Amino acid sequence: MLKIDPADPRPIWRQIEEGVRHLVAVRALPAGEMVPSVRDLARDLQVNPATVSRAYQRLTDDGVLQVRRGEGTFVSDRPPALPKKERSRQLDQAAAQFAGRALAVGVELAEATDALHGAWQRLTQPNPNSRPGDSE
Repeated sequence: MLKIDPADPRPIWRQIEEGVRHLVAVRALPAGEMVPSVRDLARDLQVNPATVSRAYQRLTDDGVLQVRRGEGTFVSDRPPALPKKERSRQLDQAAAQFAGRALAVGVELAEATDALHGAWQRLTQPNPNSRPGDSE
C-alpha cells in the first residue's frame, strides 16, 4: 500500500508518515485497523526499522495511530483534532505543494481547481465497494 520514492526530496520517514495519513484519510486504513509492525513495514519498504519507528511515533503523538500494549499498533478510533493554527499551517503547506506542481506542469487555475474538486469528491464519497450494513 505504501510506496517510497527515493527521488523524492522528503525524508523517508516523512514519506511514510504522509502515506499513512493519506491511507487513513481515504479510509484504506479504517479506524481500528491494525497497521503493519515496524519490522514488517521496514522489511516491505526495505528501509531501516528506525525510520518506520520515527514515522509511527509521530503518527501516534498526533493521535492518528494508537498503540495497544500486547496487541500492536492500530488506526485511532477517532481522528485527531488539530488546533486551528496547525490545521491552517498544514493546509497552506499542502496547497503550496499542489499549486507548485500544477504550475510546473503548465496547468491553469481552473484546471487545477477542477482536479482538486475531483480529488475531494473521490476522497469523501462512500467506498463504492462497500455494501449497506458494512461497518466502516
